[in-house]
Amino acid sequence: MGKLDFKPGNMLYPLPAVMVSVRDKEGNDNIITVAWTGTVCTNPPMLYISVRPERHSYKALHETGEFVVNLTTEKIAKATDFCGVRSGRDMDKFEQTGLIKGEAKKINAPVIEDSPVNIECRVREEVALGSHTMFIADVVHVTVDDSYMDERGTFHLEKAAPIVYSHGTYFGLGESLGTFGYSVRKKKKKRKNR
Repeated sequence: MGKLDFKPGNMLYPLPAVMVSVRDKEGNDNIITVAWTGTVCTNPPMLYISVRPERHSYKALHETGEFVVNLTTEKIAKATDFCGVRSGRDMDKFEQTGLIKGEAKKINAPVIEDSPVNIECRVREEVALGSHTMFIADVVHVTVDDSYMDERGTFHLEKAAPIVYSHGTYFGLGESLGTFGYSVRKKKKKRKNR
């Protein structure tokens, strides 16, 4: 197996494909699909999204400093793609996709009720980086769909069939390969029946 030189670019794939919902100062709601997103800190909980300044939602993000990251699933994959290739300048994406609009609990923005996880965020810092501006935000509230909770209070996102994005293609996640630390975990000894 050989290695080839490749054009510079982001090779950290796959990435989560999320729908970000915003409300501008005039009260207009929009959804933008984003793949440049991720966790930046656990304590305090923070994440980022990166958005091109020419995107319709950029103005709302910049002016209000509030947004919701709505995780996506195979069930809403078509709406996820639609919200990434159509502009809110021309239409109401909630109406066009049939996504159910709800209200965030701690910020002034809509949530997508069809999403298994809604992460409400308040911008802490904007960093202009070239083609994109990174919005680094504090996570101020999270809601999850209770149908993915087990009796122990553990949330199982994998049961919602989340999707990811890689080089222009959406993918499901497939089977689990192991849990954190599985490579070093000691094997459990079998108990003898008494």
